[in-house]
Amino acid sequence: MKILITGTAGFIGFHLAKKLLERGDEVVGVDNINDYYDVNLKYARLAELGIFSPLSHEQVRGTKEESTLGTANSFVVNLAAQAGVRYSIENPHAYIQSNVVSFSKRIAAC
Repeated sequence: MKILITGTAGFIGFHLAKKLLERGDEVVGVDNINDYYDVNLKYARLAELGIFSPLSHEQVRGTKEESTLGTANSFVVNLAAQAGVRYSIENPHAYIQSNVVSFSKRIAAC
């Protein structure tokens, strides 16, 4: 089964992708690799997923994501979101863009 997971470099997305790949599913991973926390950790997670096959990972932002969603034949799991409660108070626009606008684009693309 082909499954698109947004937020693949995050903690939950990584573990879900890993389990799905272990059971033999094809995973298309999407993440914008923002620098809210160490990007090296995110790249390390993606590298670990690379030991399984097949894995396609795309770093996307904004409208490019809509075309990527068309690659999933069966399922889309949306785990992409801007993390950090305190950060949301300091940067509310980042939250609105990531957690509301981008999510609504994903829904429309589905």
